[in-house]
Amino acid sequence: MNQLTLDFAGVRNQTTTLQELTANLTIDDLRNLTNHMIDTLLALIADCVDADVTFVPTDPAAFDRFAATPEEVKLSWTLGHVIVHATASAEESEFLAAELARGVEFHGRSRYEVPWMAVTTIEQCCHRLEESRHMQLATLNVWPEQPHLDLTYTMPYPGAQPMNAVGRFVMGLFHADSHLSQIKEIVQQAKAAQK
Repeated sequence: MNQLTLDFAGVRNQTTTLQELTANLTIDDLRNLTNHMIDTLLALIADCVDADVTFVPTDPAAFDRFAATPEEVKLSWTLGHVIVHATASAEESEFLAAELARGVEFHGRSRYEVPWMAVTTIEQCCHRLEESRHMQLATLNVWPEQPHLDLTYTMPYPGAQPMNAVGRFVMGLFHADSHLSQIKEIVQQAKAAQK
């Protein structure tokens, strides 16, 4: 792969599948893509201060069907909330991908999310991103030399297509990519509120 990014537009508009998009990726490509995503996230928050992390943006479309409480369903997410959510989702994908690569069939979720209310500083956000980079890259070190790429998993969503370990790994990056515009909007609103 010559570039460090993937164009997820085809997956989003359903003209290609994640499996098709990722068919020729190598483990080195996955490392490069992971580093690129974490670097992108860090760059988006590079000029942020602690007040930006807890700033509550205006988000009329806010809706979290997996919210922990009914009060949080329509809660606008802070920057800290998005960072811990995106990293937890990526880590879950990467750990599940490692199991598929090892020949272990899907047997349930593998998720832990840092409590977002506890993330109140930009230092914590940067630390969370670097810690996540470390964990995501570490999962690739447990892949066998000959990963079981014939073993697939289909997410429980309408229209979901089977994906192998590479696709499952990239699913975490795809999810993080879907939050980039949200992060940009939060940062923009937070900076405007400081003026």
